[in-house]
Amino acid sequence: MGYILAIDQGTTSSRALLFDQDLQIVSSAQEEFPQHFPASGWVEHDPSDLWATTAATCRAAIEKAGISAQEIAAIGITNQRETTVVWDRKTGKPIHNAIVWQDRRTSDLCRRLKDAGHEGTVTDTTGLLLDPYFSGTKLAWLLDTVEGARERAKAGDLLFGTVDSWLIWNLTGGARHVTDATNAARTMLFDIHRGTWSDEMCAMLDIPKSMLPEVLDCAADFGMTRADLFGREIPILGVAGDQQAATVGQACFQPGMLKSTYGTGCFALLNTGETPVRSENRLLTTIAYQLDGKRSYALEGSIFVAGAVVQWLRDGLKIIRDAAETQPLAETADAGQDVILVPAFTGLGAPYWNADCRGAIFGLTRNSGPAELARAALESVGYQTRDLLEAMQADWDASGGGDRTAATLRVDGGMTASDWAMQFLSDIIGASVDRPEVLETTAMGAAWLAGQRAGVYPDMAGFADTWALERRFEPDMDEDTRAAKYAAWKRAVAAAQEV
Repeated sequence: MGYILAIDQGTTSSRALLFDQDLQIVSSAQEEFPQHFPASGWVEHDPSDLWATTAATCRAAIEKAGISAQEIAAIGITNQRETTVVWDRKTGKPIHNAIVWQDRRTSDLCRRLKDAGHEGTVTDTTGLLLDPYFSGTKLAWLLDTVEGARERAKAGDLLFGTVDSWLIWNLTGGARHVTDATNAARTMLFDIHRGTWSDEMCAMLDIPKSMLPEVLDCAADFGMTRADLFGREIPILGVAGDQQAATVGQACFQPGMLKSTYGTGCFALLNTGETPVRSENRLLTTIAYQLDGKRSYALEGSIFVAGAVVQWLRDGLKIIRDAAETQPLAETADAGQDVILVPAFTGLGAPYWNADCRGAIFGLTRNSGPAELARAALESVGYQTRDLLEAMQADWDASGGGDRTAATLRVDGGMTASDWAMQFLSDIIGASVDRPEVLETTAMGAAWLAGQRAGVYPDMAGFADTWALERRFEPDMDEDTRAAKYAAWKRAVAAAQEV
């Protein structure tokens, strides 16, 4: 029983990966599912799609590996965070599509709560900001909008969960309604200092606490899968939200260590240790991981659109057929053109937090074409990352954490496969960028959490020793060019917010 099955349920696809006892990937399966956009700024998933693709990819990964379920010691789960599902306690049927983390439909509610003076309480309690990004206002919208939902919730008939809870409910046949501390910390309903659901936050949003799942450590006993799913019951022993799982997978266990994950969005986390650092620069204070009842905290900056900008080139503009075409296009772009793309398709995340801002392109000329747009798309991710790192450095300095200006950024996620994008990232932040040998750090983090709980994998120190560098990118841009390009980006962001 030396295998660990890692479920990585993401925004655009569900994946399952089998790791062996040496933490090597032996098989994987992936399946995309439809995105639903019922109105401008609204993003939904059918919860049945999330569950069906998860179950199918798990079975496919096991079949590809040529092993039996008897050889799987445990399951680890990592998931898109903040996405909100509400279902009937008795039937397991969702009352509405899942509202995705990118969704902005609760902007007006957030604005009203801000105007009423509640944001300070939200930040003090949850470490978050009053923004549609988080689960709490999405859940309130569902209870207020779906006919009869609030009455059913107050009667104890409805359950709320982030995607991990929804998957565990289905994996265990409705036996367990649980989550972990990292996912709970993204709901805007959880007191990250006390480690409990907040009465004050639930009252503010009129959320019955009976809807909320039990909160466990990231490595804990989350339940046993139904025997009929994979051929035998398998324990679920590890859970973490995707960005926290990537932090674990990158072995960022020491205060001051920093990772950035480039998937649909981009998420940078700076480990601050046992002390939650309150941001003065519109970053989030969150739980990095919780093990043996002990919480470690992080500062987080969230970019809503990273890999999604490449999807837009493919599916929206149709100027590429595959993401891999972006780099060669960018390499052929006219160096004399300074096209800047602000990809605020669903608003701007940290450190701006402007839910109403929309995307804009600046610097177009008659000769601008697919190559220039591809370069601008990749560059936008580097610029946004620098925004986050500058805010993090300021908060870290203010907390007395020490200087990080010469520190290395560990990166992972699909976009890191582009050497061009990673070199530009290193150039624009003026620091080293380390790409690990194993890019599947999110799934690896979930696998390690479950595997060390199962006794298959080493402890934290032993796991950190296994981290291996594939390539280091060093800055190769002169300071004047770096400063000029970043200043142009800042002007573009300011202009986009004025429209």
